[in-house]
Amino acid sequence: MKAAAFDYVRAASVDEAISSLVADGALVLAGGQSLVPLLNMRLARPSLVVDVNGLDELAYVRRDGEHVEIGALTRQRAVETSDVVRRDVPLLAQALRHVGHVATRNRGTLGGSLAHADPAAELPAVAVALDAELVVRGPRGERVVAAREFFESPFRTVLTTGELLSAIRVPVRAADCAVEELTRRSKDLALVAVFVALERTADGRCERARIAVAGAGPTPIRATAAEELLHGRSLSDDVIAEAAREIAAVTDPPSDLHAPAEYRREMAAVLGGRALTKAVR
Repeated sequence: MKAAAFDYVRAASVDEAISSLVADGALVLAGGQSLVPLLNMRLARPSLVVDVNGLDELAYVRRDGEHVEIGALTRQRAVETSDVVRRDVPLLAQALRHVGHVATRNRGTLGGSLAHADPAAELPAVAVALDAELVVRGPRGERVVAAREFFESPFRTVLTTGELLSAIRVPVRAADCAVEELTRRSKDLALVAVFVALERTADGRCERARIAVAGAGPTPIRATAAEELLHGRSLSDDVIAEAAREIAAVTDPPSDLHAPAEYRREMAAVLGGRALTKAVR
């Protein structure tokens, strides 16, 4: 099947992209790894496609004080292999290795995955876990949205008509990290995935935990109860098992042809325990 007819604009500037996106039914084309299949299956029927691939100003990775700032058009593979990202936000680098295949990551963009807002995708969950801030530009200027407030429901964000995600700002989190996923086949979207970043004191106690779950609700889920349970404690097997149960308790997974909700909830506990153990070791 081929896409339904649409108009096409290749934006020469961010301002031109924003002014074009004001049109009713306009969609952004960045890496195209999600949009193009939707177009070809006619699950998306935009009146206008605004191609932003020429906007080099939106493709960068840099350290900015206590944040790593990444342009929304930066290719996922460039983020994954960035020395800055690997050093300062290692959970993001680890998670990117689970995003599709290398060929997919060579084209896919960081901002595109976040704006697509698939609840089973890795990058929205990592953004929530790391308290990322998303910089949005639109007809009324620029605003900054916390990642936890950006995702409203499956495939829906707070972006309004004419707005474009321009950058992602992630606090520096040089922590012990781990990612655990359950997939039907290698590189499939996860049925459930857990993302963990731990900061510990010299004697091994948990100073700060950041935990998020993908594939277990309509949006990425932050496991704050599990984080609070770990705070100040030595990370023994019993404590990890207790935290894993808290991770499962906060989930609200769907039932579908791939897995029932109860199975996903149980796997959230299993994967949460594995991820915590791996981060500790």
